[in-house]
Amino acid sequence: MPHVLLIEDDISVRDGMELVLRRHDYVVSVAGTGEEALPLLAGLPGKPVELVVLDLMLPGMDGFEVCRAIRARSTIPVIMLTARGDDQDIVTGLEAGADDYVVKPVTARVLEARIRAALRRAEPLPGPRTGEHHAGLVIDRAALTVTKLDTPIPLPLMELRLLLELSAAPGRVFSREQLLSSVWDLDYLGDSRLVDAAVRRLRTKIEDLPARPRYIQTVRGFGYRFGPL
Repeated sequence: MPHVLLIEDDISVRDGMELVLRRHDYVVSVAGTGEEALPLLAGLPGKPVELVVLDLMLPGMDGFEVCRAIRARSTIPVIMLTARGDDQDIVTGLEAGADDYVVKPVTARVLEARIRAALRRAEPLPGPRTGEHHAGLVIDRAALTVTKLDTPIPLPLMELRLLLELSAAPGRVFSREQLLSSVWDLDYLGDSRLVDAAVRRLRTKIEDLPARPRYIQTVRGFGYRFGPL
């Protein structure tokens, strides 16, 4: 019974989503504003919040601010809800740290499927190798840790999964579609912007100069590969 925090100010939409999730045996906490939601991230006794469904259009703190606040304190998956398929809203939400998005109105089947997919990938699987050294970057697949020049680099789960996937085959070029399938567990439901946003966030944390990356390199017109150069 996973614990989902649903942040939505429209009462009718929130009640409908809550009913759907409870029917699928989720534990659900609800909030109508970001200010109300942030204290709920601590979860219930013995039942931490495992995923957040976050509407972007909130009174007070908007969804972008709430997402950044969540990312400052937690690595749990965040699925954002947007009332429009507006590219800028979607990109800004992904840059704020969201792992996925759905456009409202969303059917119960699609929402529950996206939540199940996010929860499936919430714990990256360690590979057989451990303590890999890549020009100052050390990736420990057993401990699921990343350090650079002996300094720990905390990564949200999707960025860690992305780094583990790319670094497992240095020099291999991965298309965005391949990464959506292997890292996000998505195919036609996915969006290449998920990959691009996660790459940009990851570069800000592991690269000396994100604009001139050594580790996560762009192969123009195709996708990405792991260096380092």
